[in-house]
Amino acid sequence: MADQTPRADLTKRQIPFMTLASGDTATLPGGPARTASASDTPESRFALPGTAVLTGGTGAIAHAVARAMLQHGLTGLMLLDLDVSSPAAETQIASLRTGFPATKILARSVDVTDEGAVKEAMEVAASELDGIDYLVCFAGVVGCHHALEMSASQFRKILDINTTGAFICAQAAARIFVKQNRGGRIVFTASISAHRVNFPQPQAGYNTSKGALLQLKSSLAAEWARYGITVNSVSPGYMDTVLNEGEGLREAREVWAGRNPAGRMGLPEELGGVVVMLCSRAGSYFNGSDLVVDGGGVVF
Repeated sequence: MADQTPRADLTKRQIPFMTLASGDTATLPGGPARTASASDTPESRFALPGTAVLTGGTGAIAHAVARAMLQHGLTGLMLLDLDVSSPAAETQIASLRTGFPATKILARSVDVTDEGAVKEAMEVAASELDGIDYLVCFAGVVGCHHALEMSASQFRKILDINTTGAFICAQAAARIFVKQNRGGRIVFTASISAHRVNFPQPQAGYNTSKGALLQLKSSLAAEWARYGITVNSVSPGYMDTVLNEGEGLREAREVWAGRNPAGRMGLPEELGGVVVMLCSRAGSYFNGSDLVVDGGGVVF
């Protein structure tokens, strides 16, 4: 058990205070805010003239978002995933490199729960890509276990990857953002599971990890605004990816679609525009926000 402060000493504590931003527009990511003018175009408003790191970067959703970000002007991209040398990962990486031959696209295997490995990966990205401007976190796991039968180790693993892993990556990127002194954007992938208990699957660990991620997002948004760093999240609904395929999930898929006003699951491509907006100049005043992208599922 960790040492505990004697109760008699509790009144002697001094807690640190966070510092809020000064309100100077120079701290905005991408530089001072621009007023509307004849030169202000839709393209410039949603342009991403910088470099990005995506964790869980070879998954289906990350691949779709990476493609959208590249289409909006990324000059460099680092994809981090547990194993970027797997056949499936190599196919995704090759697809992006073929589609965007003029853009430097790197990939590196990393465990997001390993502080040292994440720090090194971020430093490599900053060195190879001439800095980092955007971090989008997709790395995560799902666990469906009845709470009466779920072990503590299973519960901890889900939180360690989904919540602690997101913090480790955000902290490593933010330290680079601060050194660069040009702000930065961080986008977490939360879930509708952060807003409600999903049905019919039991997933106390997953729901908890995503709910905690929303509070982490808000906490970092408050602390890091002074550096021109915005921290937001996207909460997808059920997405139609390989993770939700298979005959064993047929009945569950019917329930998910049947309890959604849209009557269907989402497509990975439907998250791209939201992430682009949050990272672009159009999203400069979003901070501490969570955008639910679920076809209206959480209204029930």
